[in-house]
Amino acid sequence: MEETELCFPKLVNISCRRPKRPHYEVMLTYILLSFISLLTVLLNLLVIISISHFRQLHTPTNLLLLSLAVADFFVGLLMFFQIVLIDGCWFLGDLMCTLYQYLAFIITSASIGTMVIISLDRYIAICYPLHYSTKVTQERIKVCICLCWICSVIFQTLIVKDNLKQPGRFNSCSGECVFVVNYIAGIFDVIFSFILPITVIVVLYLRVFVVAVSQARAMRSQLAVRHQQLVTVTAKKSELKAARTLGVVVVVFLICMCPYYCVALTGQDNVLNASSSAFVICLVYFNSCLNPIIYVFFYPWFRKSIKLIATLQILQPDSCETNMSL
Repeated sequence: MEETELCFPKLVNISCRRPKRPHYEVMLTYILLSFISLLTVLLNLLVIISISHFRQLHTPTNLLLLSLAVADFFVGLLMFFQIVLIDGCWFLGDLMCTLYQYLAFIITSASIGTMVIISLDRYIAICYPLHYSTKVTQERIKVCICLCWICSVIFQTLIVKDNLKQPGRFNSCSGECVFVVNYIAGIFDVIFSFILPITVIVVLYLRVFVVAVSQARAMRSQLAVRHQQLVTVTAKKSELKAARTLGVVVVVFLICMCPYYCVALTGQDNVLNASSSAFVICLVYFNSCLNPIIYVFFYPWFRKSIKLIATLQILQPDSCETNMSL
């Protein structure tokens, strides 16, 4: 065993072995993941600042986007820890390894919970438009978001309690970062963090799609003639556009999440090699970078807020009262 193959050359008997990979491949991976991580943090920070600062953006739907952006922002920060593992060695100690994995579990769970609430929000907005303003208020959305994060913390704490009691207990050598969930806890995690939420999201959005198609046909047929009906049609167009945008977010989310949970569901994670495992995890992280990019293409208010932030107009007095509509 050569010294260059050890994570800790001075600890020959207990050190993990570093997998041999071409230097250019390691550096390219470092640069790529570092760029994605920085971009994820920056873009989601822009979303957080935009929705938090501009009062006109304080809508129930945008509060859900704010919660999702907060989760994605922390995912961007956690990617730096994943970058440490690229070379196959963990140098930050058992406590930091456990903390990193624990936070990743919580943030992923909170993101999925937020997606469920977003789907429910669009379901009510499209299927029950006349009751939306009374059923969905900022206060109720804030309570839902808080409950989502609190439940995520409690649930994931129960799932990974063995790892929290004794950090590093499952490591076979020094320089390894292993996080093991027992079989029963893993089954509960897959059911309540993946199967049930995904089922709810798909069912709600299928219903939204059916209703949206029927409403679009009604609009094209120009059945609404009176002024009140025209106002309702305009409101429906706005909600339909929001549903379409958030539908893209949900679909991208499912595409990025499914490979990870499918591996967990089949229990075949031991079949994956290091490269495949890293790809599945990085795909989950990359989803957090895609969400703000989707907002740029679909939300004019986000493009305008980026311009105001970049030009420092946000620092002007009463900038929070800026009209964000184009």
